[in-house]
Amino acid sequence: MLRALFIWLSIIPLAILNGGLRQEILTPLLGESLALLISGAVLCGIIFVIAFIFLKVSDWSYKKCWLLGLIWMLLTICFETIIGIFIGDSLQTIISNYDITAGNLWLVVVLFAGIVPVLVKRIKRKTVSNL
Repeated sequence: MLRALFIWLSIIPLAILNGGLRQEILTPLLGESLALLISGAVLCGIIFVIAFIFLKVSDWSYKKCWLLGLIWMLLTICFETIIGIFIGDSLQTIISNYDITAGNLWLVVVLFAGIVPVLVKRIKRKTVSNL
């Protein structure tokens, strides 16, 4: 489980880089709505690839994978909230990041982080059984 925490921590710099690229490159080129969509999809891809490569779940139960996903979701929400407050965002602004109807996929990213351990376990299990 400690290794899984380090895996989550390794995603943070990549997520920050993704957000910076969205703000500095994608938004000016494509507009905010499309930039948010692309950035959210890319971040989901980053989370999946990192988890797939480094998460060793073959001997874990599905219950443990779901628990890890819940922990990753809670850590992500806490981290995002703390960073938002630190940079001076209002609580309303932070909460608005979870509004899918505004085109922001942040809620989808957080939920995806929650299912990734189970998804990785299922894919790795199928891959091993097909060998």
